[in-house]
Amino acid sequence: MLNRARRMAAVFVLLCFSSAGVALAAPPTPTVALPDFTSIVKKYGPAVVNVVAHYNHASEMGSDHPGEQPTQEQPQIPEIFRHFFGMPFGPQFEGPSPPAESLGSGFVISSDGYILTNRHVVANADSVTVHFSDHRSYKAKIVGTDKVYDIAVLKIDAKNLPTVQIGNSNDLEPGQWVVAIGSPLGLDHSVSAGIVSYVGRSLGSDQDTVPFIQTDVPINRGNSGGPLFNLAGQVVGINSQILSSTGGAMGLSFSIPINIAMDAAHQLETKGYVTRGMIGVSIQNVTEGIAKSKGLPEPQGALISEVQPDGPAAKAGLEVGDVITSIDGRKIYESSQIPPMIAMTKPGTEVTVGILRDGKSRNIKVKVGEMPRNGLTPEYIAGAPATSSGGGLLGLTVQDITPALRQQLGYNGKGGVVITDVEGAAAQAGLSPGDVILRVGNKPVNSIAEFRRDTANVKPGSTVLLLVSRQGTNTFVAISVPSTK
Repeated sequence: MLNRARRMAAVFVLLCFSSAGVALAAPPTPTVALPDFTSIVKKYGPAVVNVVAHYNHASEMGSDHPGEQPTQEQPQIPEIFRHFFGMPFGPQFEGPSPPAESLGSGFVISSDGYILTNRHVVANADSVTVHFSDHRSYKAKIVGTDKVYDIAVLKIDAKNLPTVQIGNSNDLEPGQWVVAIGSPLGLDHSVSAGIVSYVGRSLGSDQDTVPFIQTDVPINRGNSGGPLFNLAGQVVGINSQILSSTGGAMGLSFSIPINIAMDAAHQLETKGYVTRGMIGVSIQNVTEGIAKSKGLPEPQGALISEVQPDGPAAKAGLEVGDVITSIDGRKIYESSQIPPMIAMTKPGTEVTVGILRDGKSRNIKVKVGEMPRNGLTPEYIAGAPATSSGGGLLGLTVQDITPALRQQLGYNGKGGVVITDVEGAAAQAGLSPGDVILRVGNKPVNSIAEFRRDTANVKPGSTVLLLVSRQGTNTFVAISVPSTK
């Protein structure tokens, strides 16, 4: 019995050592080496420049962020930080403001002295100077700027300059490594890296024609206008904006795709302005309520809420209420996809617009027109996305639009009935007194009688789609009627 116990103990010890041996023999967890950006920086860093914009008066100073104008109420800061923040330095005097400078970045795109940067880096500047990493400095001439794309082309009198290699921003995908070189906070020729977070990001407002590249590359004031490189050392974007509550990097930086920037730069060099396409519609996203009302399986596409009279879309036969599902075969999931696509299309080009109308698919050829060159995105390029919502009971009180009421509302359109009271679902859907109902479904409404006729057959569980005019803007609103229990 004792011998048996000894044998079992020996087996147990042997198993323990065997297990330990297996554990020790297991291969180590493989490590993934991070990319080395040294070669990119050495080869193309010399083509990145520090751009200094000079202003005769600080009050005229541009800004490192579009739409933001520095003022003389900035805090006083030491001399060493003046260029870092691009603010006026020194005591504040009554009368004309003292000279000032602001700082940004740029990069050489041709060896004979053409440089690309952001428009907001040099906006309103009285003069511009660029500095290279080898300490050479040149006075720069502003060849041209474009406000919509936030692009500026500079020219210096020099030859045989180092240049960057231009890539294809259409090849970018989320997860890819990218590198930025620029002058954050005045620290010229600084390098930072990260990954692409999103491609085709819409930031709305007057830059809805730019499908921004979103990255987590640390970008700060002064990086604007600098290049964004891929791992092949090719420039794929221009660092332009950050999203931050503090003014510092928070992992949300946005770059202008280089394909858009280079096309704009070529046009600025050759003709002094940038041409963009437009088709003449206002559009909005398709919500779940709108999808249900139109019998769509998914809330996808872009719903046309307005068509410009005599515009390209109107001439081609597009109508209010059509849902755009594709353009030249490219599927449309949301309305923000369309403005950049149309803007980048050369005027005169014919595009195939896939739509859904009355539940049926069809393709319509539209000849792209030219956007007015007023420096702003026009109302009808393809429309900034609008909002709609549905839900609750249908509760509306309406009345005919009298001449006096028309004047009071400032409504110059034709037809419609005005909402005088809302409750239930109408209120929850965002409708308000003063809104003008133009259509119920696909049927135009010109009187109370027509509104009553077109809503008479609304049943519990159904969804009613209204076209509403509010302060001159047309928007579709879907109202879902709850089912009775």
